[in-house]
Amino acid sequence: MINIYEVNETNAMIDKENLDVRTITMGISLLDCADGSLEKVKNAVYDRITSLARNLVKTGEDIGREFGIPIVNKRISVTPVAMVGQSACRSADDYVEIAKILDKAAYEVGVNFIGGYSATVQKGMTRSDELLIRSIPTALSQTGRICSSVNIGSTKTGINMDAVRLLGDIIKETAEATKEMDSLGCAKFVALCNAPDDNPFMAGAFHGVSEADAVINVGVSGPGVVKYALQNLHNADFEELCETIKKTAFKITRVGQLVAQEASKRLGVPFGIIDLSLAPTPAIGDSVAEILQEIGLERAGAPGTTAALALLNDQVKKGGVMASSYVGGLSGAFIPVSEDQGMIDAVKEGSLTIEKLEAMTCVCSVGLDMIAIPGDTSAETIAGIIADEAAIGMVNQKTTAVRIIPAVGKKAGDMVEFGGLLGYAPVMPVNTFDCSAFVNRGGRIPAPIHSFKN
Repeated sequence: MINIYEVNETNAMIDKENLDVRTITMGISLLDCADGSLEKVKNAVYDRITSLARNLVKTGEDIGREFGIPIVNKRISVTPVAMVGQSACRSADDYVEIAKILDKAAYEVGVNFIGGYSATVQKGMTRSDELLIRSIPTALSQTGRICSSVNIGSTKTGINMDAVRLLGDIIKETAEATKEMDSLGCAKFVALCNAPDDNPFMAGAFHGVSEADAVINVGVSGPGVVKYALQNLHNADFEELCETIKKTAFKITRVGQLVAQEASKRLGVPFGIIDLSLAPTPAIGDSVAEILQEIGLERAGAPGTTAALALLNDQVKKGGVMASSYVGGLSGAFIPVSEDQGMIDAVKEGSLTIEKLEAMTCVCSVGLDMIAIPGDTSAETIAGIIADEAAIGMVNQKTTAVRIIPAVGKKAGDMVEFGGLLGYAPVMPVNTFDCSAFVNRGGRIPAPIHSFKN
C-alpha cells in the first residue's frame, strides 16, 4: 500500500532533487532485415523501426505527464549494424547509407538518439565489421542522431588489439570530420569491453542478438536524490551511510520499474530491464562528484575517492536489485566528466586527472567517459588508453568503456562545448610518452586465466 508520505517524498525527489527517468529505450532486432540488396535492407530497416517505434515518444510523454515523472529521453537501440549489412554492404560508403536511413527513421519517430551502429569484434574482425568501423567518421559527421560503438574485448576472449589500434585512427578521423562542432562526433562513439546486450544508455546501446524481436529497457537516474539524502549524515558511520544510499536507490528504482511496466503495457512490447545507474547531468546538484563530496571528500580525485565510489556503486546495486527482479544494463554510478559539474570543477582545480579517473573505473559502472583531450594527441596514444581501460574490464569481469574526444585545435586547459546533456568539458592533459611499439604489435591479448570456466 502506497501512503501519502511516500507520495510526498517522491514529489519532493522530482521537484527539488532532479529525479528523472533518464531514458525509455526500445530495443529492436533488425536481423530479419538482412538481405543481399542494399536497397532492400534500407527499406526493411526503415519500415521496421518506424512501425514498431511510431508511438514510443508519445507514450513516454503521456506517461510522464500522467504520473508527474520527468522522462528525459526516448531512444532506440538496434541489432549491431555490422551483422545486418554483412551481405549487402561492399564498401564503407554502403554502411553510411544504412546510417543515413537509421537517422531518417530516428527523426521520423522523434527519438533523440538511435544506438547500434556497432560491431562486436572482441575476438576478430570480419570484412563487414571492418567496413562498418571505417565508415564511422563519415557516418557520425553526416547524421544527427546516430550513436556508434565497437566492442573490442571481453573476459572470455581477451582484447582484439588490431581493432584497438584501428579505433585510434577512427577516433582521430571522427574528431577531424566534426571539428567545427568541437569534435562532437567523438561524443557519440564509445569503445567497449564486455559490452552488455541490454544497455539503454547511449552511446553504447545496441540490441543484442540474444534479445527478443523488441523490448523496452528503462534507465533511471537520480544522483541529486542521493546527494540530498546524505546532506545530514556528515557525522554518521559507514553503516548508516550505506543504509541510506541503499534505501534511496530502492526508491529511485521503483519509480523506473513503474514507468517501464506502464510503457511495456501501452506499447505492447515486452519489458526487458531497469538500468539503475546514477547518470549525472550538467545541472547543479545532479552530480556523482558531489555525492562523493557529501561522503567526505573535499573534491573528487582526493585520496579516498576510489573507495568512496566503490561504496556508492555497491550500495546503489544492492538497493536497486531489491526494487526490481530485472536489473541489467550497466547499473551503478557513471563518472562522465563533461556531464557532471562536480567532475568539471575537480578537473579545473587540479584534483582529478585521467590517471585517477582510470583508477576510479575499476569500481564504477562504465569507464573513461566524455573526456576531452588535446587535439594533437596521437592515434597510438588513444589506442593505448583504450587498451588500458579494456584490460581493467577484461581482468575484473566488468564492463568498461572509453568515450574520449581529441578536440581539434584545442590544448590542455581549453574548454569544449557540446550542449544539452553532453555538457561542456575542460581539455585534460594526457601522458605523451610513446606507446606505439606496443599498440602496433597486432594480434590479440589473450583472455585471463580466470576466463577458463567450462
